Amino acid sequence: MDGAAQIGETRDAARFLESLQTVHGLPVSQRAMGVVQLVVSGLVTNAHKYAPGPCLLTLEVSDGPVAVTAWDSSTALPLILPPDPARVGRHGLEIVMALCRSFEMHREPVGKRVRAAIVLADDPGDDPAGRQPM
Repeated sequence: MDGAAQIGETRDAARFLESLQTVHGLPVSQRAMGVVQLVVSGLVTNAHKYAPGPCLLTLEVSDGPVAVTAWDSSTALPLILPPDPARVGRHGLEIVMALCRSFEMHREPVGKRVRAAIVLADDPGDDPAGRQPM
């Protein structure tokens, strides 16, 4: 299977959120479903584009947000570029960071892990990423 097909398949796997709502009764907004698919797509695309080996993806939910974690075989941490409306492309992590409650990346003994947390229910304070005011 080529890289594009794998990315599409992993994006479809993010639909497990629908079962969280129907089977487990957790509130999951349409916004959250779309954001999780976008984040999965962005992280897996970066792994396929910049890492020479395999990529692993996990989605976990416990007491609140869903955590999307991508591991790949490259130890090089992603470059997060400052916003630049004149730049064409390379806005993926900028978008992921704007939509997520938290974003972190860590080097591992082999490769790296990139993790983003997405709030499942829409925030009554209207913050799209579900961040709490300080």
